[in-house]
Amino acid sequence: MANPAHQRSVVAMDLKKIAAQVSVATLVVLTVGGGYAAADQRTTTRTEKVLTIDAAIKAAQATLDAAEKENQRVTVAVVDRSGDLVVLLAGDGAGPQTEESARRKAFTAVSFNAPTSELAGRVTGQGATLRDIPGTLFLGGGVPVAVDGTSVAGIGVGGAPSGDLDEKYAKAGLATLR
Repeated sequence: MANPAHQRSVVAMDLKKIAAQVSVATLVVLTVGGGYAAADQRTTTRTEKVLTIDAAIKAAQATLDAAEKENQRVTVAVVDRSGDLVVLLAGDGAGPQTEESARRKAFTAVSFNAPTSELAGRVTGQGATLRDIPGTLFLGGGVPVAVDGTSVAGIGVGGAPSGDLDEKYAKAGLATLR
């Protein structure tokens, strides 16, 4: 039979050893974990500039007005940084295809932070190109809305007889935001 006094001393030694290990483990967790907590606060959130709904409506209406002044029947789309539709204005008599065209041009402009007329030259050649990215349209008529060089929205126009005209109207809307 085992000596009960010996068992108690072995248990007491094991408890001291466990307590020391727990203290070291706690210190490591606090040191490392605390570092991660501080890093999380600095790196897991960010502040972004966004185009307000009022500004998007103002730009879309100015774009549509510019087109209507020249008797063009267009649709205007404004998308946010993620490419989600914020405003869509279809002018009187705009064709059914103009909605999709305007939305995709706005999406393309915000995605690449460049007017779609400039991007059109990048989609030539053999094999896969930018044109293969779903939702994009590389025809003139889309312009990015940028703040400090960062794209925050896109304005797209579809329906005028040429991409140059669509882009001219989109730029008229963009000008109201400056």
